[in-house]
Amino acid sequence: MIASRETIFALSSGAGRAGVAVIRLSGPLSGQTLCALLGRDTLPKPRHAVYAPIRDPQSGERLDDAVAIYFAGPASFTGEDVVELHVHGGRAVIEGVLDCLSCQNGLRIAEPGEYTRRAFENGKMDLTSAEGIADLIDAETAAQRRQAVRQMAGELGTLYEGWRARLMKALAHIEADIDFPDEDLPDGIVPVVHGDLRAVNDEVKRHLADNRRGERLREGFQIVILGAPNAGKSSLLNRLAQRDAAIVSEIAGTTRDMIEVHLDLGGFPVTMVDTAGLRESGDVIESEGVRRATERAENADLRLVVVDRADWPHIDPEAARLIDAKTIILINKVDGSDADDIPTVWQGASVEGDRLELPVLAISAMTGQGVESLLQLLETRVKEGLDFAGPVPLTRLRHRRALESASDHLDRGLQTEIAELAAEDVRLAVREIGKITGRVDVEDLLDIIFGDFCIGK
Repeated sequence: MIASRETIFALSSGAGRAGVAVIRLSGPLSGQTLCALLGRDTLPKPRHAVYAPIRDPQSGERLDDAVAIYFAGPASFTGEDVVELHVHGGRAVIEGVLDCLSCQNGLRIAEPGEYTRRAFENGKMDLTSAEGIADLIDAETAAQRRQAVRQMAGELGTLYEGWRARLMKALAHIEADIDFPDEDLPDGIVPVVHGDLRAVNDEVKRHLADNRRGERLREGFQIVILGAPNAGKSSLLNRLAQRDAAIVSEIAGTTRDMIEVHLDLGGFPVTMVDTAGLRESGDVIESEGVRRATERAENADLRLVVVDRADWPHIDPEAARLIDAKTIILINKVDGSDADDIPTVWQGASVEGDRLELPVLAISAMTGQGVESLLQLLETRVKEGLDFAGPVPLTRLRHRRALESASDHLDRGLQTEIAELAAEDVRLAVREIGKITGRVDVEDLLDIIFGDFCIGK
């Protein structure tokens, strides 16, 4: 365990009024501070809750009646001595306790992510688990919560450390062949370990070929609404969001920038994006909106092309250019039986010439007709895009880049029979995987990773 330099404290529960607030201390003075607050000479039994008044050690003022729990290190979250004070969640109570702690010698307010960083530095978790905690705090849907819990529990770290251990074993065999050429070792060590290296490399490549599900789940499934001006894109966004998120007007070009709405569809996070109407325009601002809409659509997970019922079956050329297999066509401004002659499947070709059969839904963004069917279809598409079974997937770009680099090194190592060259490539692959879990020097990454946390975590 890394020796603590200071004892830190912070509010670890959410800000604002609540029934209970949790204030956490971590470091060598935690137990001493607790005794001072409780006015007693001995610490409570570790992991046993004590209900008692807490007082300012200097003035003797009674601050609150609290539940206090002492966790003796290293059997604590951070690996240090930790104290949790469960106080009433009013602002005056919280500020009173924090002000009292700030006046104690040797204590200071914690920096963002410092509790979790200390836990990492004290060997209580690896970097992937720490990132899982950050994702769990930020989770807004059930699917994000499930993914974050699995990562926090160490599934991702265990997978990567398994690969690292297997590569270390292969590296040891290669280096034994290099360092002890006169010993009675099997001939051709490098060809023998090639099988182990290839097996790990194949697993890494399969892990990378996940269609970025884990990253997309963290960030949200991107659905972009496209179409000509006045097709009803903003009305559809408002209907799906169940609020007036976008301005609706009969004036063409009202939407000039992208408007985002975050939804929960079947427990999965979705970002719905309304875009500028796709058309040629002499207005510089509107033209920039069209450019941004096109760029966002090209990178979307799903596109909704909205067509005015009066224009059907004509599809605006700018929108048609973006049609591919990830597209649903919506015929808007349909009223009752007016949908009878609208097909349920659109057959055509993408710009690349691929033959497509895309679903067509008749809707009315104003009345809500057909919107329930649209939501069901969207939920199915989102689940297909983000749901997964098996090992927890990649969740961050830094993981992906490190694994891609490791795989490149293994590819090169598998192409040589020279032990020294193979050893260097395996060593570099081991280092890249170690960067993900924190098993090598990653000091330059720590400020970035833990800086994304809030204070008190």
